[in-house]
Amino acid sequence: MGMHIRSGDGPAYTQDLAAFLARFTYDELPANVVQAARRGILDWLGCAFAAYRHPTLDKLLAALTENGSAEKANVLARGTRLSHTDAALMNGQMGHLLDYDDTHMAGVILHASSPVLAALFSAAQLRPVDGRTFIAAYVAGFEAGVRIGQAAPEHHPGGWHLTGTLGTFAAAAAVGKLLGLDAQRMTHALGIAGTQAAGMQQNRGTMCKSFHAGKAAANGLLAALLAEKGFDSTEEIVEGKRGFARIYSKTTALERLTAGLGQEWMIATNGHKPYACGVVLHPAIDAMIQLRAKLGGQLEGVEAVELKVNPAVVTITGTVAPTTGLHSKFSIYHSAAVAMIDGAAGIAQYTDARAADEQVAALRDKITIGVDENLRRDQAWGSVKRNGQVFETLVQHATGTTDNPMSDAAIEAKFLANADGARDAAQAAAIAKATWQFEQLADVREFVALLA
Repeated sequence: MGMHIRSGDGPAYTQDLAAFLARFTYDELPANVVQAARRGILDWLGCAFAAYRHPTLDKLLAALTENGSAEKANVLARGTRLSHTDAALMNGQMGHLLDYDDTHMAGVILHASSPVLAALFSAAQLRPVDGRTFIAAYVAGFEAGVRIGQAAPEHHPGGWHLTGTLGTFAAAAAVGKLLGLDAQRMTHALGIAGTQAAGMQQNRGTMCKSFHAGKAAANGLLAALLAEKGFDSTEEIVEGKRGFARIYSKTTALERLTAGLGQEWMIATNGHKPYACGVVLHPAIDAMIQLRAKLGGQLEGVEAVELKVNPAVVTITGTVAPTTGLHSKFSIYHSAAVAMIDGAAGIAQYTDARAADEQVAALRDKITIGVDENLRRDQAWGSVKRNGQVFETLVQHATGTTDNPMSDAAIEAKFLANADGARDAAQAAAIAKATWQFEQLADVREFVALLA
């Protein structure tokens, strides 16, 4: 293995993080962290199942097959086998395709589970792995992805799609943990991941957005496999002079990489989506559903709708007239309109047909969006004027956030609804039951058989 002398004389942040990731065990995880992992697995699998027949995946599979992918690992729900990295790529795209997957909001906007679980369910088919090891690996992915993101505060404003960039680190750390990499090899896994980290917000609303999650899973898996074989990299991929936090962000907060390691577990503050769209839209959707209830569902005579949101919401989802279902997931106007008309913002509200619907378009035109610096990202204020009467509401914490979490029952109900079609009712119930007891699995490959 190549020797590397550190170029900096400051704290060895990357190495310290890697050492922790390599060292901690399942037994050190608090009960709430293990439960967050079970919730995350179940929720993400449902998101993947809901998308498994999407035409985007047919295009991806055709290209991977034409490229000569070896039949090694099962792809979720499709009855297809691909190479381990290609299976991770396909699983990751599937899990993120409908933008219904969990989102970490603590200074990063990261869909950690799509890259991490896509990589782990593929890597778990390399060799026997038990449920406890898998959960520890999943937790490690969150630690790496979220902490590296927090160390680079201007990363998201720079136009990067964090699920692609940070997700690559997260997947590498997770698979590295699954494979039992030591501290040195884990450091290299992070370095190999960082040099592959990519994904641009310019591709929102296209097939590439979920492709970023798939590429992060595949690249992270490859990084861990390379590191295991003794492939090396820099040992300061985050803090180095030309490291991730320096070139992907205008400012750094390197101490965030290791602050509270082993005390604050990042997966514990993960958020889950009740709505199938960009997470910053959820407070506004909650507001519209609350206003709809105040109107008794009667929208006749609605003259005007006003929303006030955090400025980031408009930056990310300011599309006024989306033309496709994927595009409509990034339109606050569309989301507000369907939430008020349907009282919902599920998969059915973000189809091509719904984006083109005349009733939706007519209500969209009555909506005014304002920004308020004092509103947090999980808050929104809304008002509706009907027949001269004004109704108002304030959402303090959007549904699904850390301060207003979805219940375990709601997570399972979402999973069962999403799995409908990909699995029959008995299969879906068996997957849910096994997931709530995931740490008891002797070999995760038995669980993968339920999914494939």
